[in-house]
Parts: sequence; C-alpha cells; structure tokens
Amino acid sequence: MKRFKNILMVCGDLSATEDAFERVRWLAKANGAMVTLMDIVDAEPGTLARMFAALPGARVHEIEDQVLEVHRARLERLAEPLRADGIVVRKTVQQGIPFVQVIRRVLRENHDLVIKGAQLDADGLLFKGADMHLLRKCPCPVWIVKSQETPRSKHILAAVDPNPDETQRHRLSQMVMELATSLAREDDAKVTVINTWRVQEESTLRHGLIKMQESEITSIIEREKEDSAEKLSQLMSGFADEGIDIRVLHLKGIAGEIIPEFVRGKNIDTVVMGTVGRTGVAGVFIGNTAETILNRVACSVVAVKPPNFTSPVE
Repeated sequence: MKRFKNILMVCGDLSATEDAFERVRWLAKANGAMVTLMDIVDAEPGTLARMFAALPGARVHEIEDQVLEVHRARLERLAEPLRADGIVVRKTVQQGIPFVQVIRRVLRENHDLVIKGAQLDADGLLFKGADMHLLRKCPCPVWIVKSQETPRSKHILAAVDPNPDETQRHRLSQMVMELATSLAREDDAKVTVINTWRVQEESTLRHGLIKMQESEITSIIEREKEDSAEKLSQLMSGFADEGIDIRVLHLKGIAGEIIPEFVRGKNIDTVVMGTVGRTGVAGVFIGNTAETILNRVACSVVAVKPPNFTSPVE
C-alpha cells in the first residue's frame, strides 16, 4: 500500500535534518509521494526589519529579504537530489512560531505526514519543546527522526491499547497497526506489537485493611488478563495475513516503563504509537503514558492521532 502521497519535511539548523532527509527520500520514492520542504524563520514578519533598524544606514527590509533568501537557497540545495530521483518537490519559507506554521501548512495543504529531525537535549533522550508541540497538536502523523545507521527501519515497535468497546481508542490502535505494518512492508522490517495490562490498585487489594482472600485477588487478575488478551486478539485478527514478521507481546505492567526498557534492550529503531488528548482539553496534551514513553526513548517516533482529533492551532 502506498500510504503517503503528500509529505511535509520540516528543515532546521538545530535538528537532525540529514537523517530526516534520507528518510524522506526513501519514503517518497517508495510511495511516489510529493515532498514539500519547509523552513521557518522564528520571527514574525517585520521583526527582523525592526531589529536591524538600529543599524545606521541599514536597508532594513532588504536585509530581511536577504535572510529569507538564505533559507530559500538552503532548501533548494536539499531539493536538488530529490528532483534527481524523480521526486516532485515544493519549497516554502515561512516566518512565525515554527510549530504553528507547520500545523497551519498541514491544515491548508492536507499533508498526510510530517517528518522532522529530532532536536535532542544533551543526553540525547528528551524531545525538545518544538517537537513536543508537533507531537501534541499536529493532526496528521508526525515522524520525529533520530540518528540511525540507515534510513530504513529494521525493527519497528507498535504500541497498542485496543478496546472494541471504546471506538476511538480501538480505532487508534488499528491506525497504529496499519501504519506500522505499512512501514514494515516498505522497509522489509520486523514488527513487535506490545500491549500492556495490569489490575488497578492490585497492591492496595493486598493491604491488610482490605478483607480479600488471595484466591479472590488471583481470580480478578486472571479475569483482567483474559479480557485484555481477548481485546488484543480481536485487534490482531485484522492483521493476520500481512506477510510481515510480526511478534505480539501481551505484558503485565505499566506501558511507560515496559516500552522504553524494551526499546533499549531490543535495538528498536522506530516506535509507532497513538497519542490522545486529555479529557476536557482535546488536542492540547499528549496522554500521560505517551508523554512518559516519548521522554524515555532514544529512537525515532511516529505519533498517530485519533480520527476525530482537532488541532488547537487554527
């Protein structure tokens, strides 16, 4: 399946643009996609002119235009090898708050994927503010690319949380699987699917003040495990004939702890996961589990929003 047709690549001096560029190049060729290269000057129109106005004799508006031209020339250098591969390329340089400009472009031009090189802190683990804003608020899938040996993924982790009784939650897990299997097919990668489960307040149930027999607690745990496993089985039944190396793990524990540990131990190079806004503030925040995972992994991440997600950016 040629999934992506209208890719937006965000270019910037402070991010891993080279790694993202190779990923874009590979994806565009595999999907026959058009690519838009976007750079953003982090200043509202006119801001640079006002800043340079203090210089004696400065032709302030010309200087602002020249700054923008430097950014356009940089995009043109990136566009040349893409065009040489037969990829249709567009370029745009905007001024303003970077993540806002990116999301507005997505909404206006109906991009189906945003790719951006990661901006990392000193230890290489945490996503910087601009990246987190995109992961939180962009309506289409966002792929934050961290450095790796090859633009093709070798081992993809799909983090799912299925529940057929909750339409949005279940559909989001389906979207994660659709995207993970599509990428795996294009990259000839293997996929590990992880679904975690646990009994809320299990340790509290064993407190001496709560009069429950161990056999009763065990029964509750087994029932929760079986119920969760059945929901996972229903999800995976739709991906039984994908022709991909898929391993499914149903693990007891907290997703925010299990998934980062698995990523580190199994050389995962790409995590595909769903992100859901917290109740009452739709689209503004990533759920606690997703944000915990993002702040603990050191690989590329593809974040998928639920179908009815509405970005707070207009």
